[in-house]
Amino acid sequence: MSTDILKMMGWDIGGVNIKAARLTLQNKKIEDIRVVVRPFEIWHEKEKLPGVLQEIGDELGVKETHAMAVTMTAELSDIFPSKKQGVLSILDAVDEAFPERSVYLLGLSGDLVSLKEARQRPLRFAATNWLASAQFVAKKIRDCILVDVGSTTTDIIPIRDGRVAAQGLTDMARLSSGELVYTGALRTNPNTVASMIPIHGLNCRVSAEYFAVMGDVYVILGYVSPETYSCSTPDGRDKSLQGARERLSRLVCADGDMLSEGDIFKLARYLFEKQLQQIAEALFQVLSRLADGYRLPLVVAGTGSFLVVEIGRRLGMTTVDLVEELGEKAMTALPSLAVAHFLAEQMDAKML
Repeated sequence: MSTDILKMMGWDIGGVNIKAARLTLQNKKIEDIRVVVRPFEIWHEKEKLPGVLQEIGDELGVKETHAMAVTMTAELSDIFPSKKQGVLSILDAVDEAFPERSVYLLGLSGDLVSLKEARQRPLRFAATNWLASAQFVAKKIRDCILVDVGSTTTDIIPIRDGRVAAQGLTDMARLSSGELVYTGALRTNPNTVASMIPIHGLNCRVSAEYFAVMGDVYVILGYVSPETYSCSTPDGRDKSLQGARERLSRLVCADGDMLSEGDIFKLARYLFEKQLQQIAEALFQVLSRLADGYRLPLVVAGTGSFLVVEIGRRLGMTTVDLVEELGEKAMTALPSLAVAHFLAEQMDAKML
């Protein structure tokens, strides 16, 4: 194996999307990044996971890579009776898909361990994708707050002196600390963002049904294109602007004959404000324990990075977007890129 060129693959195996990155480094510098983001709802087709991983691996040239590293969040899916069994099931799928590859898992300690070792303590490897991203960003910006708004959740991670300064490690602890917010730019049901919406001068309660998602809101507002609307639609119909309007109107038990395009736009704009508020409130919680938090830049990532940019503007905080350096697709799949980079660093150190 050449010490000058390393090719690594990183995985972020989620419950609705699988994200993978192949990273080529030469003399410790990133020379090439290839990324695949594949929608995959694990609760519908769990048994197909090994085959999907193989397909993505072949697309990225897995046979040319030296090793791979994995993070996951799919273990939380209720297809599994427990998170422990979820982790073990995903490890089995990875092992089946790539029996001849060297596979490592990122643990809550921040270290990579072999797949075999990870099986002994499975809960230490549940939901570590945020940690991969934060460790990667910490090497680039020593003092900042990483805010990654994905399709389903938002991570708010303080980084101080080049180290991850998160208060929580598990999902539950992170929900309590404000570092995890279960709201995202695509899959979130708008009825979790607002319980009432002003329409025609009145406050209208919303339906407790799965009629629309925030992806519809952002197609209407122009922040998300039908192409980047990567999750399935609640009604199974197309992701066009008209389709988004029809779905969102049902949030208040109406339709396109009852609400004008202008009415639906106002409805969407209100939901945008309410989701901004959800994320900002969690950010305030994190900032409240940092002595000079408002002086830190916000590093934006994820499909919903536009939300963070707007929050930063309103709070007078600087925002930093690494998309120019890494590419837009890489920033929507940051954990997979990050864990591949971390593995390359560890392997390079061992070869010296």
